[in-house]
Amino acid sequence: MPVPLKVPSLGESITQATVGAWLKQPGEAVAVDEPVVEVESEKATVAVPSPAAGRLSRVLRSTGEAVAVGEVIAEVEEGASAEPPAAARAGVNGAAGKGAPPPEAMATPAAPVPPAPSTPPRRAPPSARRRMAEQGAAALEVVPGPAAVPAAPGAGERLVPMTTLRRTVARRLVEAQHAAAILTTFNEVDMSRVLSLRERHGEAFQARHGVKLGFMSFFVKAAVEALRAFPAVNAEVRGEAILYRDHYDVGVAVGGGKGLVVPVIRDADLRSFAEIEKEIAELARKARDGRLDPADLSGGTFTISNGGVYGSLLSTPILNPPQSGILGLHKIEKRPVVGDGDQVVVRPMMYLALSYDHRIVDGREAVSFLVRVKEAIEDPERILLEV
Repeated sequence: MPVPLKVPSLGESITQATVGAWLKQPGEAVAVDEPVVEVESEKATVAVPSPAAGRLSRVLRSTGEAVAVGEVIAEVEEGASAEPPAAARAGVNGAAGKGAPPPEAMATPAAPVPPAPSTPPRRAPPSARRRMAEQGAAALEVVPGPAAVPAAPGAGERLVPMTTLRRTVARRLVEAQHAAAILTTFNEVDMSRVLSLRERHGEAFQARHGVKLGFMSFFVKAAVEALRAFPAVNAEVRGEAILYRDHYDVGVAVGGGKGLVVPVIRDADLRSFAEIEKEIAELARKARDGRLDPADLSGGTFTISNGGVYGSLLSTPILNPPQSGILGLHKIEKRPVVGDGDQVVVRPMMYLALSYDHRIVDGREAVSFLVRVKEAIEDPERILLEV
């Protein structure tokens, strides 16, 4: 008996998605709840599980096709066993299985460039002709150039459609630049004490909690303390009003298989260091596997982005709208600094960057916020004592 495999609900207000990679081929055996296909929404990539145990009998939609939430995209023959490859190929209903390359991996064939329309010459306007006559210049006829035509890919080039997630990221970044008054302030932090603390207690921490003690938990806790002190950075613009929040849901930017995503650590102020590290590790794993749920990515109040893991020395992060602040971390680099007694010493230093919405966050607040983060990292006991 065929059981329909439908596009699941992908979150509030999301009605469409794009078919991603087929993880099973027609004719292959599937277990109940085993991932069969990925669907990409504007927020996340979700693996759709099999509704029954049996055989994937029909695939109705190809990779790259737009589909609606609730639409049937495949059928599973409940209780059936796997078919031999030849029979499986015969059961494909005009859709690409796992063996077929997805459309985005194929080069788009070069299309002929349409000729520019024939446009009659147009004379310069009277005012321009008068000025040219006064200056002894001829009143030349103005001939408009040909209309711009998108260039087709040439030899050694590929035209690859953006994924739904990439299109959404691109759109939101442009919207952030246009909708907010983004400004960035910088500072630097001495990482000596955090490095020393990790060296002294890292092994015991991992043995007890089953996860490494990373830098991000320190910065999440430091950011929460700074957000408490400067609530405008945790707020957002709502029309002509400001929405202030007394909860701290911190987004942590991670690189996933489909691009950069920002899963959210809920109630970060109530989490211990171990809980934060475990949550970050789990969200990063889900991002790499393309298994983040829409709920993992929604509702953040502030974002931390660590470009240092890729070697970035300094950058200006872009806001994650509608948030009003994003903290950028960078690589740790030993540099000479002036220490106590005016002695030049070598310290492991990191540049910090805070981009903020200047509509509701004043420069004084932004600078003070970053100084508070710096103080907490340079004296991590402050985080534990909340002072």
